[in-house]
Amino acid sequence: MLILLPPSEGKADAGAGRRLDLSRLSLPELTAARERVLDALVDLSSGDDDTARTVLGLGEGQRAELRRNARLTRAACAPAGRIYTGVLYTALDLGTLPAPAARLANRTVLVSSGLWGAVRLTDRIPPYRCPIGVRLPGPGALSAYWRRELAETMTATAGERPVLDLRSGAYAATWTPRGESAGRTVTVRVLHERIVDGAVVRTVVSHFNKATKGRLVRDLLTAGARPDTADDLVTALRDLKYTVLESPGATDRPRQVDVVVTDLQPS
Repeated sequence: MLILLPPSEGKADAGAGRRLDLSRLSLPELTAARERVLDALVDLSSGDDDTARTVLGLGEGQRAELRRNARLTRAACAPAGRIYTGVLYTALDLGTLPAPAARLANRTVLVSSGLWGAVRLTDRIPPYRCPIGVRLPGPGALSAYWRRELAETMTATAGERPVLDLRSGAYAATWTPRGESAGRTVTVRVLHERIVDGAVVRTVVSHFNKATKGRLVRDLLTAGARPDTADDLVTALRDLKYTVLESPGATDRPRQVDVVVTDLQPS
């Protein structure tokens, strides 16, 4: 199984180990592509503050983010699983996973990134600010840039494994499984079910969508799930007592399932 996660805007304030070494990151075939984005981001963040804030979508009070970006090549690093601290990662709570589940996470999870393309939880990276929606001088629009750079690598990395794709929006657009890979891929939408005027109503949720996905991944890892097919993956979710609905879709596109929840609060 391969699990694809989005990054988080929330990140740890600082790393605690050695400096960044791109050659030590997994998926080494992406090294040159990562270096181009890194150099462009550092150059931008080291220049005019107002220009950099506009490009990166930062407010007046976020100039410290620029200072941090400008020092990326010299900054202390930590495993990506500790750097990302948003809602999904809080619910996933990697630090409290049992040892077998943690090892499974390290082998199966890839995190999308506007800066790195994709990294494993064990890859040592510094905190940074580089949303996938930005356009950097040089690489250009990062969504299009990584769509070109990731296609071959991600297809090869997925191989014949089922893929649980929990990425959001523009991150999902950086690699869209095609052909046989699409048939092995399951995407998840979270729906909130409630009773309104005596009728069942289901609506898409946003913030708690992330928390639900984090708990879902944690449950799969803790259960030691090792599905061989997309059907096995959907069955594993149902075995974990998730309400999973699926409608027929195009055969050349990833399968989309709806996970229906009635309680939006963390369990």
